[in-house]
Amino acid sequence: MQTPILGEMRLRESKPAAGMGLSYACRTARAWWYSAWLRTLARFSRTTLGSFWLGLSNLLSVGVLGVVYSTVLKVPDPVHYIIYLGFGITLWGLISMSAVAGSTLFIQRRDQLVNNALPSIFYCLEEWAFQLQTFAQAFVVILVAFAFVDPGLLRNAVQFIWLPILNLSLFSFWLIVFMAVLGARFKDFAQLMPILLQLLFLVSPILYKRDGLGRLSLLADFNPFYQALAPVRNALIDGQLYLPGELLSLGLNGLGVFLAVWALQRLRYRLPFWV
Repeated sequence: MQTPILGEMRLRESKPAAGMGLSYACRTARAWWYSAWLRTLARFSRTTLGSFWLGLSNLLSVGVLGVVYSTVLKVPDPVHYIIYLGFGITLWGLISMSAVAGSTLFIQRRDQLVNNALPSIFYCLEEWAFQLQTFAQAFVVILVAFAFVDPGLLRNAVQFIWLPILNLSLFSFWLIVFMAVLGARFKDFAQLMPILLQLLFLVSPILYKRDGLGRLSLLADFNPFYQALAPVRNALIDGQLYLPGELLSLGLNGLGVFLAVWALQRLRYRLPFWV
């Protein structure tokens, strides 16, 4: 069923090539954000806890994995390890789900791309909003739960995470766009992406500390997924914020967003033929 917001937007954007950049994203923010929220509501319709299941399931997974791995690895401080692991898995969830969902985005939206006048950036923005909403609900639950053990986490969250979280959010947007373009152009890419993510997860210091890589620590240094995740976790747990590095990341992510939007504009007539 077409919502009033989408109907109004389609009338306003009747020309498919018009307003396909960042200005379009700002003008239609209410539409793609609300459309993503409807997906979340539909996902948990007629359930008692609703979207709270997102945070609860993530918390239970972290608790089980934390107990198991802290025992297997003989961690001297299991509580701190569970907090370290919990934030790492939650942040990795946003990155990995953005990559996986992006790789099949245009294929799943084939009918809309072919038949509708909405520009392709709208579907990227909607998917981005959906992933951010999913992440926010899981992140808030695990942050509040861990704050009962370490109240300093809330103080660190208020003081230090805003710039790293902004960088992580921008990174997830241009990641979705580039994964969507690659997934539309190369059909095997969607099958390859989960395998690559599993390998990246194993070589990323999420289940273990960076020092555990030893001479292979360069794998973390040149792993863009880990570099997007680590500043948020460091800011939360240790209260560390390396401002020059975050400003550099902001510039790089801004460039990534610009290139992503530019690529969608250049490929707007090819995408329907690719899918």
